[in-house]
Order: sequence, then C-alpha cells, then structure tokens
Amino acid sequence: MAEELTFEKKLELIKRNLQEVLGEENLHKIVKERDLKLYWGTATTGKPHIAYFVPMTKIADFLKAGCEVTILFADLHAYLDNMKAPWSLLEERTKYYEAVIKAMLQSLGVPLEKLKFVQGTSFELSREYSLDVYRLTSIVTQHDAKKAGAEVVKQVEYPLLSGLLYPGLQALDEEYLKVDAQFGGVDQRKIFTFAEKYLPQLGYAKRIHLMNPMVPGLTGGKMSSSEEDSKIDLLDSAANVKKKIKRAFCEPGNIQDNGLLSFVKHVLFSIFKEDQGFEIKRKEENGGDVTFMKYEDLEKAFAEEKIHPGDLKAAVETYINWLLDPIRKIFDDQYHRDLTERAYPTKKEVAQKSDENSPDKMELKVGKIIEATKHPDADTLCIMKVNVGKDEIRSIVSNLMSYYKLDELVNRNVVVLTNMKSSKIRGVESEGLVLCAFNTDKYEPLIPPFDANVGDRIFIEGYNNTTSDVAQLNPKKKVWDKIQNELKTNSDGECVWREFSMMSINGEKITSSLINCNVK
Repeated sequence: MAEELTFEKKLELIKRNLQEVLGEENLHKIVKERDLKLYWGTATTGKPHIAYFVPMTKIADFLKAGCEVTILFADLHAYLDNMKAPWSLLEERTKYYEAVIKAMLQSLGVPLEKLKFVQGTSFELSREYSLDVYRLTSIVTQHDAKKAGAEVVKQVEYPLLSGLLYPGLQALDEEYLKVDAQFGGVDQRKIFTFAEKYLPQLGYAKRIHLMNPMVPGLTGGKMSSSEEDSKIDLLDSAANVKKKIKRAFCEPGNIQDNGLLSFVKHVLFSIFKEDQGFEIKRKEENGGDVTFMKYEDLEKAFAEEKIHPGDLKAAVETYINWLLDPIRKIFDDQYHRDLTERAYPTKKEVAQKSDENSPDKMELKVGKIIEATKHPDADTLCIMKVNVGKDEIRSIVSNLMSYYKLDELVNRNVVVLTNMKSSKIRGVESEGLVLCAFNTDKYEPLIPPFDANVGDRIFIEGYNNTTSDVAQLNPKKKVWDKIQNELKTNSDGECVWREFSMMSINGEKITSSLINCNVK
C-alpha cells in the first residue's frame, strides 16, 4: 500500500524547485482539503528538447503529491503564435508531441495512467469557448494583450491579431479544463497575471500559478527549439550529444548561465533515489571518481574549480544518454520514423537552408481585379487594374484576354506576385504578375480561398515570409524563373512548389481547376 503523505510532504513536492508561486494561500487551503487539480500546456511547435525534462520531472513531483494532472497539447496556440506550426501540420505535430512526451515520462518512470492528455482544438473550437473569446476581447485592451504575450509570443514589427488572442485563450483554458492551478515556466508569468486579472471579470475563479525557472541553453540564455546549438534534441544520437556537450558553454568556476549545472539540478537530482548521487568519473591523477549526494555540494565544488569543466561535461553526457536511450528505442520503428517525418519534414528543412531560390523570395498577395481593358498596341494583351490591399492599385499587363472576356475578369480575386520589378510591355508599365495555371488549351488565374481578404499574404508551407518585407525580384537575375520552374498544380488541383503547398494566411490551399499543370 502506498504511503499516505502528510500535508507538509505534499506541499514540499509541489513546490520543489519552483521559482515562484502565485496564490500560495489558496494552494495551502486546497491541498489541506483534497488533491490539487492542475494542468501543464505545451504549444506544438518545434521539436521538444532535453529542457522538457524540467517540466516532466515536476509533473512526476505533482503525481507523487497526489495531484490530478492534465497535459494540454496546445495545437491552436501553436498556429496563433505567428504560425510557428502551419495549419496543415498541426495534427501531425500534436501526435508527435504526445508520442515523445509519453516516451519521456516512461524514461522517468512516471505512470501514464495517472495522467490526462487533452488536445486544445478538442474544446477550443466549441461554441461556448468561442463566445467566451469574444467576451474576453470586449474587455481586454490591446496594450494588455500585447504585454501579456511579450515573453512567449514571437515579437515582430507588425504583429498579427492572432498573437494578441494567444494570452486570452491560455487564460480561458484554465476554466475549460476545470483546474485549480496552471504550471509553466517563469516566462509565462505575464500571461498568468493576465489570467488572474481577466478571468474574474468573466465570472470565473482566479487560479493558482506555479512557475519553473528557465533552464539556460548549452550556449547560455534560454534553451530554444529554434536555436540548434542551444539544445539537445530528444532523438539526437549519442555522437550528436557528445558534439553538442563538447561545445557547451562551461567556463571554469562559473555557475551562472551554466546549462549543464542547471540540468543536473532541475532534472537529475529530481529523479535520483535517496541513495543515488551525481557521479563523476575521473582518472586517479585528477582526483579519482567522486559522487555528490546534494546538488549544492556539486555547485560549490565547481565554483571552487575542484571539478574541471571537461569532467562535468563527460558526466552530464553519460546521464543524458541514459535518459534518451529509452526514447530512441521507442522511436526506432517505422511508425515513429514516419510520424517524425510527417511532423517535421526533413526535405523542407534542407531546402530552407540550402536553396538560394527558395519561394520565400516571393511576396504574394490576394488581389482583386477592378478593371480590365484591351492593350492599345496588342490584340492578345489586356491591362488590368488590381487592388492588392490598402487601396494600392497595381497596373498589370496580361495575356488573359485570349482566354476570358474582359468583363469576366473584373471582380475576380487572384494571387499576385507583388515584388517583381516593374517592366514595360508594349509601352505599358506592368507592376506585378497575376499567377495562372496553364496548359496547351487554357490559362486560369489561381483561386484564393473564398474567405480570403484582398491584401492577405500568401505563402509556401514551411517558408513563412508573411510578416516581413522581401527584396524586389530583378528579372535579369533569373531568380523568379528558377522559383517559377517548380511551381505547379498537383492531381488535386492544389498549387505547390515542389511538394509544399501554397497557402493563405489561414492555412487554406490555393487551387485551380487545371490539374498537373505549370504555374506562372
């Protein structure tokens, strides 16, 4: 029979290694009366890395303390945060996160049957939730929404409305998951205080907030999925772990911003049994093997330079591989390899890094043809006036008159390449291109989604340039020709560059009635 924990022991487990607790008085009250209900959420964006062991070890603590724990896979949040995960990849990334986090918990010996796993879109798209989002927007100021997401949501010069919605949704999750507390990193603090301010204004209870410190990356500073050198991937090989640990920042005697020491403190000493300690193996001439039963003793010895950085690195490398081996074994089958490829396509990653003529060089927008007239000096050409957003009207010369009556073109929404250097065609200035699928019989403008707005940016999946300016394309340098050479429609009539879809800002595909055709 499991040992009955005292109130003090439960509280100690819940608060161990936390940096801050908001609502501690309420925490004490609930833990005295019943088991605490809490959730931890993770946006399904980049691949989880070893820093995820920090919240996983705390989840183990919560379970030991008898807490009811929910893990939220925040797929909708991943999309709202500047589309860090394209809509088409959300489902696969959610599956990947669930598989890898379950593998991590198994590596730590955490019983999965005590956990509840929830996908954000399973309840965040409901009528009730959506109405609460609208209620929240009626009382939240733009200033408060931006401030709340400042440490979490990607900051850009021209922020999207989606990033301002993000903190409100995270606050509402507390109510809809019916928890007493939310657990997260200290970088979430502004969102937590936002929730404490606004949930009561909707008639909902203020929750407790439990915050972990942020673990430094291997290069110092926050460990990030987007900075390859700062983190060790959960599926990295032993050789990659060795290489990254070797490059890790670990100055002799420096215990500040030391990612290796932080990992030992917040992960290893949290999972060691009472008779276990942190073992460093050394040659006899360097002092021989040594074991630290308390983290504080290890930190003191390193600060006094009694432990060499090379010896610390070698020991941490051994323990990391010990933790990663069970995860590697789980993912070493065809199902998990295919899942990883679907969630994080390697072909796309290679193309982004290596292809100078990648499609993020294009600035594409939804345009609306407001006028079409015959070219005065060419029987097969027409001149179209196209609104590309914010009442910016472009004059574009096209051969579409050969396939459409002029009045059939007017009021049609199209996809416009807006950063092509203007040029004169038969004496008339042309300020862009209307992209068309074509075969030997017909040209057809690409079809934006029905609900797309004039001026909306269009992008190629995985090559998101929707929030920044792009350079003008000079026809003489042939960059557009090389990009255009790989634009086509597939057998479903979807426009693709290589195998990557052309999409609207809402993640909907750009299409044509012409299949398996070139696009220009």
